[in-house]
This record gives sequence, structure tokens and C-alpha cells, in this order.
Amino acid sequence: MELTTLDYVVDGAIARVTMNRPAELNTMNKAFWVELIEVFKAIDADTSVRAVIIASTGKHFTAGLDLGWAGATGGDAGDLGRAREAFRRHVKDMQETFNVVDRCRVPVIAVVQGGCIGGGVDFVTACDMRIGTENCFFTVQEVNIAIVADVGTLQRIPHLLPQGLVRELAFTGRRFPAAEAKHWGFLNRVEADQAAALAAAEAMANEIATKSPLAITGIKQVLNHGRDHSIEDGLEYVALWNAAMLQGSDVPNAVKAQIAKQQAVFANLKA
Repeated sequence: MELTTLDYVVDGAIARVTMNRPAELNTMNKAFWVELIEVFKAIDADTSVRAVIIASTGKHFTAGLDLGWAGATGGDAGDLGRAREAFRRHVKDMQETFNVVDRCRVPVIAVVQGGCIGGGVDFVTACDMRIGTENCFFTVQEVNIAIVADVGTLQRIPHLLPQGLVRELAFTGRRFPAAEAKHWGFLNRVEADQAAALAAAEAMANEIATKSPLAITGIKQVLNHGRDHSIEDGLEYVALWNAAMLQGSDVPNAVKAQIAKQQAVFANLKA
């Protein structure tokens, strides 16, 4: 897999995906939107992976959408209705780039330094957990360039923050700094610098990797299902999930290890 905007490595049970265009403030150009899908397809196919760390390089996590590329996609020619329908499909393709992160069968941890702007907020809200540096901040930038955020922020952030705060951030485009984000639970942890934040993400990912991968993927499926369904629907879903999946060796292995005060060892999922 040839990548130009991302570095992708798998080390043991941990996959690391790093945005690698610091000179361009890791703006999301045309290649990024395709490459992230390719990377997460590889992650889902690699059953040795049990957690993912998303990181970045340079001063800022990302300045968001590459506006030069975005402007080049907006030209109309010929029938206006057909042109706008084509643009709708273009937006849907961009949405899929972060949908694959949300759907990833393993937990995804974002490590944010400096600015996380516009599309960066779409990106990190599709992740399961977020760890930030003391100097990091988030901006729903789209309102500042007179558009409606359309690749995931407005759909996912209401599940992460109170409605009044969500609306303030979306309507004003103001900075949402690390301390405030930690206060409201948007950030799981705040660390002094990027090295410390990455170390915290590594510790979290390694702890997750010790758990049953069958249980972890089930937990993520059930939590994601619950965002869009009633409590009653969610209870039915998890009952069916466990009725189907709790038939292997993981539960007896886990119980035996607990009794013996040892660390259980779990097999990878089947490819």
C-alpha cells in the first residue's frame, strides 16, 4: 500500500496511523480521503490488530480540509441539478472516510497536539477515545467559512457533549481548549506534551490489547448500535450478540485467569 499523507505501521497488537504532512499543517488533501479508507480496510483485515492509535506530526494535529483542493471540486458545468447531485455523491464519499474509523472493529484512540480544526474534529469524533496535549484545541471551523459541517461532526459530537455546548461551538466556531474539553469529557486525558500523550495512548492501547478481542469488538458494536436505538432495542441487540458469541473459550479462560490471579491470553479473531 503506497501512502503519501499517512504513515501506517503495525507493532504487535497496535496499529499506528500518523498524518505526515507537518509543513502543510496536515491539511486533508485529495489523497488523504482515499488513503485513510485504504488504511482502515487493512486494519480490519489484520486480525492481529487489537487497538489503533491515530497521531500526527508537527505543531498542529490538522488544520482541516485542504481548501485549495476543496475549491477545485465545486465547479458546475451543464445541468445544475446533475452537477449538484454529483456534488452530493462527492460529500458522501468524504463522509465514508470517517465512517470507516467509526465502524472499525477495534477501539481507535486519537492523540491531539496543537490545533484540531474543521475536518480534524470530524476525524477525532469518529474515534473512540481522545487524548490531548495541554496546548491542544478544537474548532468547528466550517461556520467560519460559511458552510455547514458535513462529514460527521454535527452527527457525532452531540453524543459526546451537552447540546447547549455543541450548539455554541457549531454556531460560533470558537476555540474549544484542552482544559474545557477535559472538563466536559471530550478528552479522556490531557498530558503536558505530545510525547506524554502518545505514551498515555500506548498504555491504553496495550491494556485494551490484553482483553478478549471478541468481547472488545462486541462492546464497540453494542455501544455504536445504542447511539441510534432505544434502550429496549439495545438490550435486545446485546442479548442476541451474547447468545451468538459467548460460545468459545474466552469466558472460561478469563474466569480461570481471574481465579488464579493471572493474565489471560486470548487468541486473535479469525481472518
